[in-house]
Amino acid sequence: MTIEKIIEGFLHFRQHVRPSLAPLFSRLADGQSPGVLLFACSDSRVVPNRIASSDPGDVFEVRTVGNLVAPATATGLSVGDLSEAAAVEYAVGVLGVRDVIVMGHSRCGAMKAALGSADALATAPNLASWLSHAAPARGKLRDVVFDPGLSDVDRLSQANVLAQLDHVATYPAVTSAVSRGELDLHGAWLDVATGDLYLHDAALRSFVLLDELEGKRRLDAFAAARADGG
Repeated sequence: MTIEKIIEGFLHFRQHVRPSLAPLFSRLADGQSPGVLLFACSDSRVVPNRIASSDPGDVFEVRTVGNLVAPATATGLSVGDLSEAAAVEYAVGVLGVRDVIVMGHSRCGAMKAALGSADALATAPNLASWLSHAAPARGKLRDVVFDPGLSDVDRLSQANVLAQLDHVATYPAVTSAVSRGELDLHGAWLDVATGDLYLHDAALRSFVLLDELEGKRRLDAFAAARADGG
């Protein structure tokens, strides 16, 4: 996509889409109340709002290379870039989101780089430093029951989702909200070749295809848990 494509796309939006969203935009002008904080990869093939059919105002979204989140120290300060930490604190502590999702994806270039030689990153020192936050994913490989057909890159990508959820959980705002039963953490994984989404199932220790049957099971379980105040 080039700037020309961006301009053409916006003009289409302005003429054919924006009018129907005018009431929503008017309401959002006074503030936001998203229900979800989503960490997704910067990869251009990953389009969370499109696959979730979400509207403006629904999702507080952070895109990073490899959907990585630098963890916090014991004092609550990020060991890496402060942007992700600020997003966590604002979304959880101020906006009061109900769910945090870390979403990885197949054929992830960041995971491929994390598996490769350090020499390949010699000319990209910032990227090399950032990918250090993916290192704990290797330790998570033993915690996931993988589909036998997954490549090494995709296995690491799924394990990385769990590692980054651990990082999110190091922030005091998250720990406090989870302990009060006001916040849930979820792992998701997108197959970019099919558009299928998989959700992590802790009991099965695997990522399960979110089809209609699994979707109904999940929705019923969430409704029951939240009706009980969980």
